[in-house]
Amino acid sequence: MNSKLQIISGKFRGRKLRLSDDARPTQNRAREALFNMLSSGILEPDKKYCAWDAFAGSGALGIEFLSRYVNSEVVFTDISDISINAIKKNLADLGVENVATVKKGDALELVSKYLQEIDVVFLDPPYDNSYLGKVFLEKTEKIGKVGILVVWEQEASNFVLPSEKWVILRDKTYGRARFLIIQLKDK
Repeated sequence: MNSKLQIISGKFRGRKLRLSDDARPTQNRAREALFNMLSSGILEPDKKYCAWDAFAGSGALGIEFLSRYVNSEVVFTDISDISINAIKKNLADLGVENVATVKKGDALELVSKYLQEIDVVFLDPPYDNSYLGKVFLEKTEKIGKVGILVVWEQEASNFVLPSEKWVILRDKTYGRARFLIIQLKDK
């Protein structure tokens, strides 16, 4: 479970993260660029947010969020026992279990449970199942609050644009990953 994955910035900068064998984490440089985009006029540094790392894998996106937005809370979900265990160990190593909820389950089935209180969603489904992101957004359009932010990571060579109900705030490609930072404008 050892890796070169580490927290890029914030309270836990430089700390190494455990990585499960079945995870495809967002690489350090891409994660750094992503969070630089979020901090450049999209999210306020001292505001309390509730985020959801929906297809969490290693939990790197949600943990990076906790490191940078220290007043916030994060929900982590994944269908893999190995990933859930890695996330729990990473959170325990950092001592932030009290601001995190970790739940084994399918993000698509948990939308109605978690989405009502969420401000930011990290949507990083497996690259080989690109339709999962589209289905997640369709569900979010129905029950998510207006203004919710979604950070959607997709494979750059096989990306899908969101419906017209979303405003694209940023669109950047880093190697194999394409990030869309989008905001729900209406229902």
